[in-house]
Amino acid sequence: MEEARAFCRKIYYSPLRIDPVGDPRTFAFSADVVLLGPITLGEVGYGTDIRVSIGALETSYHVLVPLTGMLRSRHRGAVVDADPTRALVYRPSGDIELDWPGTCRLLSVKIERGVLERELDAALDQRVVSPLPLGATFDLVDGPGRTWAALVRLLLTELSGPYGLASQPRMAARWRDMVVSGLALTVEHPYGEEPAGLQGPHRPRTVKRALDVMHAEPWRPYTVGDLADVAGVGVRVLQESFRQHVGMPPLTYLRRLRLDGVHAELSRSDPGQLSVSEVAYRWGFSHLGRFAGAYRERFGVSPSHTLRGRD
Repeated sequence: MEEARAFCRKIYYSPLRIDPVGDPRTFAFSADVVLLGPITLGEVGYGTDIRVSIGALETSYHVLVPLTGMLRSRHRGAVVDADPTRALVYRPSGDIELDWPGTCRLLSVKIERGVLERELDAALDQRVVSPLPLGATFDLVDGPGRTWAALVRLLLTELSGPYGLASQPRMAARWRDMVVSGLALTVEHPYGEEPAGLQGPHRPRTVKRALDVMHAEPWRPYTVGDLADVAGVGVRVLQESFRQHVGMPPLTYLRRLRLDGVHAELSRSDPGQLSVSEVAYRWGFSHLGRFAGAYRERFGVSPSHTLRGRD
């Protein structure tokens, strides 16, 4: 166990604690890990039930992809389960606690913070906030998540052998870039929800400034005057710019951003661990009646319906 702790602290994070909670006789730690520039790929298992505690991440984004079994995660106030159908995503802020059964073996992908942020910045042709407001999970059954996980597993297999194609430096660099760019296109983030008119170099700087602060801290009680001050223009100019380039007024966009954030969090949360009101307040909604009406109008169901996992 001490060797496992020392290995994980060296390879992953120094403020890391591993405590066995299952039968110590079945403990069988194994980790096939490869360091490839700014990314660390590994297949890890412990053989017995453990609990992992990690201090606040600061340097990296991290993705866990269960290959077998199930994993329970606590991060930033949310409890999320992952299994071979759903991956976990961690942004570099907040402590992490994992309940890791002995039956769970997983792919672990660590990506340096600046590398993923630069990739997403380039892909969107706009400046993104740091840390990125990423979704806590993504689907591994269909769509890009399935392809990305298969790419990671293939790359790890290739790098673990002495004569694989990926062992060639030029190919290894290209595969590394595919892992980073693939994750940027796979993981949930609010920038992908922006109307097409906002993407690219023709977006006005005034609009961009207001959008940046809204995406960075959507829960803040901004007024249109606050956003106009950030943008460096008058209220009327900001409103007209948003109507022309976003298709809606600034505060309408902010409400939509908050509603989407609430919907994403409720969709992936355990109804026994938190309430709708708790999530609504966290995203800046102070009047629950108006919030519930706006939520139903946007998604067609009540917030509690989403929390129960039926939509």
